Amino acid sequence: MSEDGDMDQIVESSNGKELAISDASSDIEPCVGMEFESEEAAKVFYDAYATHVGFIMRVDAFRRSMRDGKVVWRRLVCNKEGFRKLRPRRSENRKPRAVTREGCKAMIVVKKEKAGKWVVTRFVKEHNHPLVPTPANGRRTVLLSQTPDEKDIKIRELTAELQRERKRSAAYQEQLDMVLRDMEEHSNHLSRNIDDIVQSVKEIESRR
Repeated sequence: MSEDGDMDQIVESSNGKELAISDASSDIEPCVGMEFESEEAAKVFYDAYATHVGFIMRVDAFRRSMRDGKVVWRRLVCNKEGFRKLRPRRSENRKPRAVTREGCKAMIVVKKEKAGKWVVTRFVKEHNHPLVPTPANGRRTVLLSQTPDEKDIKIRELTAELQRERKRSAAYQEQLDMVLRDMEEHSNHLSRNIDDIVQSVKEIESRR
């Protein structure tokens, strides 16, 4: 706990040295092999570094364990990573949206090891746009709630879930169709049997 009441985040570098993530140490540069106690600690560290250097972190892609479904791989990028898809403007009077993505490649990738720690496996330092560093005496706000991007992730997850449900629904529909076909064939078979019985009764009565 720092003197002003803020909780410092502790991470460990590849040489075993502990690092306190605070305003004073946010200029520590990531490196391959750097270790964190958790995914959240990695986010806090890279966000502090991003704010100090002069860009905004965005929580990007992730991978889940095939065994238990937990996140075991995460990519943290500059918010100017990639390019925004151009959409037709609904009205000529509307102002075009500001360009916020410029194809920046800066990122870190962290992976959860078997021992439980998260390790930096890739670090790209260079940005393709100007940076705006935070003044040395400026207070930093941790920007972990990247709302638009978290929404994007949630939308992707819900879309995947919807696709799975659609496939499941299609399978159920196919099974239902098969049952209905069987019932129809059975009904037709019963109808033919009833017709045969009625015809047989008529023939017997006509002989009397």
